Amino acid sequence: MNQWTLLQRFRYLLKNCISSRDLLLGKTLQSHYIKSTIPPSTYIANHFIALYAKCAQLPLARKAFDQIPQPNVFSFNTIIYAYAKESQMQVAHQLFDEIPHPDIVSWNTLISGYAQLSQTAQVVYLFAEMRESGVDVDGFTLSGVVAASCGDVGLIKQVHAVVVYAGFGGYVSVGNALVTYYSKSGCLEEAKRVYDEVGENKDEVSWNSLIVAYGQHKEGLKALGLFQEMARRGVVVDMFTLASVLTAFTCLEDLCGGVQFHAQLIKTGFHQNSHVASGLIDMYSKCGGGVLDFKRVFEEIEEPDLVLWNTMISGYSQSEEFSEEALLCFRQIQRVGYKPDDCTFVCIISSCSNLSSPSQGKQIHTLALKSNIPMNRISVENALIAMYSKCGNLRDARRVFEKMSERNTVSFNSLIAGYAQHGHGLVSLTVFRRMLESDNAPTSITFISVLSACAHTGKVEEGWKYFKMMKERFGIEPVTEHYSCMIDLLGRSGKLDEAERLIETMPFDPGSISWAALLGACRTHGNIELGTKAAKKFMELEPYNAAPYVMLGNIYASAGMWEEFATIRKLMRDKGVRKKPGCSWIEINKRIHVFVAEDSSHPRIGEIREFLVEMYRKMKKAGYVPDVSWALVKDGGAVEGEKEIMLGHHSEKLAIAFGLLSTKEGEPILVVKNLRVCGDCHTAIKFISAITGREITVRDAHRFHCFKEGRCSCGDYW
Repeated sequence: MNQWTLLQRFRYLLKNCISSRDLLLGKTLQSHYIKSTIPPSTYIANHFIALYAKCAQLPLARKAFDQIPQPNVFSFNTIIYAYAKESQMQVAHQLFDEIPHPDIVSWNTLISGYAQLSQTAQVVYLFAEMRESGVDVDGFTLSGVVAASCGDVGLIKQVHAVVVYAGFGGYVSVGNALVTYYSKSGCLEEAKRVYDEVGENKDEVSWNSLIVAYGQHKEGLKALGLFQEMARRGVVVDMFTLASVLTAFTCLEDLCGGVQFHAQLIKTGFHQNSHVASGLIDMYSKCGGGVLDFKRVFEEIEEPDLVLWNTMISGYSQSEEFSEEALLCFRQIQRVGYKPDDCTFVCIISSCSNLSSPSQGKQIHTLALKSNIPMNRISVENALIAMYSKCGNLRDARRVFEKMSERNTVSFNSLIAGYAQHGHGLVSLTVFRRMLESDNAPTSITFISVLSACAHTGKVEEGWKYFKMMKERFGIEPVTEHYSCMIDLLGRSGKLDEAERLIETMPFDPGSISWAALLGACRTHGNIELGTKAAKKFMELEPYNAAPYVMLGNIYASAGMWEEFATIRKLMRDKGVRKKPGCSWIEINKRIHVFVAEDSSHPRIGEIREFLVEMYRKMKKAGYVPDVSWALVKDGGAVEGEKEIMLGHHSEKLAIAFGLLSTKEGEPILVVKNLRVCGDCHTAIKFISAITGREITVRDAHRFHCFKEGRCSCGDYW
């Protein structure tokens, strides 16, 4: 065999090795190459760099590059790609600067690397420098710049103008990028216009991009309609299309339609595709499907990838009761050898938030720091702020916020919401004012937290000011949640007539959340007539939700209207509406202890009750008087002292007693409850905090109550 034939076969083997990412064979070929009589070739050396880059073997790729006596532009482009792939952009840029005459691939590779890391400023600088250098841009260049926009609509529009001016308006790759990032930035109309302008050049990516855009904007019906048109035209349907259609069912919360589509996927065999399976799991978890449904989907995949594992964790984290399963899933990911990415950490941190497990949260935080996540670190840090806030640890939440090298709107929203939920309304509003001075514009979500902070601090005038600011300054149309916050603000301040007037003059039908806010205010101020009206409206909208029945029952019981109270209870029984049982839990030594009212299952229940008896003796001596109206038992319906005993066995009191018994003197404790803390418990915990000298935080279904030295952070305004 002559040397030319040998060289040809060697090149053929090497190319196959690269396409199949066969690292072992590649190393063997390089060993033979070094030992053989084949003359040194920059061309072959470049292929070894490409092989190691594709196999994520950066040190080997760099070694192969360094062994080339005179690397050409292709050599540089290949090693730059390798570093960009590993997010080591500083080294990639240094290598780029060493190229005597960088070509368009050199520029595009560097721009793409920075774009993947959302480093907008670097991309814009490179793009301008590229144009000044005289190198012609192409579709890949423009797509990379669009991808780096990070939601900056102004920048996208500027790049769009360059696209049109340079004659790339009909390029499908550029059009697809514009559709994707216009929609991500909230500009659905612009996305649709670009999609139409692509015309007959559209490929399956174009269709998928717009289907996803409709899904993101809760336009599920339009997304499904587009899919049907796509099928009629015979456009190739791939896994990305099908996953996008599942997103449409998810945004419509159409479980029935999703299940039918799942059946079609089974017939075509696509249900075993990992990408499609992720869409199915997401659909079942967000549309009220059972855990067994999405577990079955997961189990049908032979080799689940990291994205699928992440979707499972996200699915479990949708429900507080399955957050433990999310943690087990996270540990399994590590056991099978996957390295958690930013999405993994965001999902698992959310589960720790649901559990209110400070120890688990800190462990995950430590692991995230050690993992040195290059991509989307800001999302992980935002999740940590929310997690620490929900675990009652505002100090660490603020520390994460202040240490962030870059903040976005979500960062501010998380901290504002954290302070608002803890009753620190003034601090929450201070952070909001700081946000207004930054480059991060508030969103609809921001104003929900801000108005909630006003509601819990009684700042009526300031609340109205921010409510008007939404539209006048930021062009944000108030939705039901914002009106509900204002109704809550007025109601808590005793302005029930104004609250009723606001709900009647809303520009759209008030949802159950608005009537719930008014009903809560009526319960606080004992307004029976308006409370009855609000409860009936709430029941009409959600006949099987126990909340309006329970809240109205509490109003009747507090007023001694026991016949009306009994009627409400009978109505609940007749309709099959069940009140969720009160449940509280506390984490001690990394173990969760759960208590329910009248609990007798805990191994230390006898000790807990003895402790409470002694604590009640001290509390009464300090002036505590049990509010037996919260026992919800008719006078004469319980023997002497029975109401007081019932109050003493509420789940949050049992959990607090256990926490005090199980922790060191002076150590703060955190208790979580699934329902709103009752009025008597709120008063009792203030006395307990004063007597024990402990800081006691109770997170109920609505907010945090931080008790210290006989006072609560809510200022009894809750």
